[in-house]
Amino acid sequence: MFFIRNVIASLAFISMSVSAMNKLEQDAWDIYVQAKLRSEFTYTTFAKAFLKHNSYGNKPYIAMIDYGLPSNTPRFWIVDLLKKKLVLKTFVSHGIHSGNLYAKNFSNDINSKQTSLGTFRAAEVYRGRFGRSLRLDGLDPENSNARRRAIVIHGASYSNPNVIKELGMLGQSWGCPSLPLNTVNAVIQKLQNGGIIYAYR
Repeated sequence: MFFIRNVIASLAFISMSVSAMNKLEQDAWDIYVQAKLRSEFTYTTFAKAFLKHNSYGNKPYIAMIDYGLPSNTPRFWIVDLLKKKLVLKTFVSHGIHSGNLYAKNFSNDINSKQTSLGTFRAAEVYRGRFGRSLRLDGLDPENSNARRRAIVIHGASYSNPNVIKELGMLGQSWGCPSLPLNTVNAVIQKLQNGGIIYAYR
C-alpha cells in the first residue's frame, strides 16, 4: 500500500510539472503572438528565453540577440512581458575575434575577445571606460565566464549605425554586446538587476 501511494504521488507530481510547463509555453505563445514577434525570431527561440526568464529573471523584460544576422542589421530586441509588446530594436556589435560582418566564432575563454552565446542575467550598473555599463552573469556553460571576462552591456561610438556607411558593418568589441550610444541607457534601465538576455545564432 505504501508503494502504491508513492507511485500515485509521483504520478501526480509529474502531471503537475507537465501542466506547469504547458502553462509557461502557453504564456510564451500568447506574448509571442500579441507582440507580433513572428517577423523577428522564431517562437522556439523566444520560448527558450522565456523559460530561462521564469527560472532566473527578476524584471519583466527579455532581450534577444541574433548573432546569426550581420552586424549591419538591427539584431537586438527587448520584449516587455507585461505589456506583451516589442519595446526596442537596435544594433549590437560582436567581438573582434568572432568575425567581421558576421559573428562566426564564439568563445567562453578569458582574453579570447570573442562573443559568447547563451543566456545572461543582467546584474548591477557601474561606470567604467565606456561610461554607464551593465554587468552580466552567464547562466550557461558556454558563457559561464562572463563576469570574469568583464562581458558587459555598454555603449560605444563604433556601434552607432552611421559607422555602417563607412565600413559596411559595425565596429567590434572585445566580446561585449556593445550598443549605440543613444540606446544604451534605455536598455540598462530596463534590464538592470534581473533582466534576461538570450544570445543565439
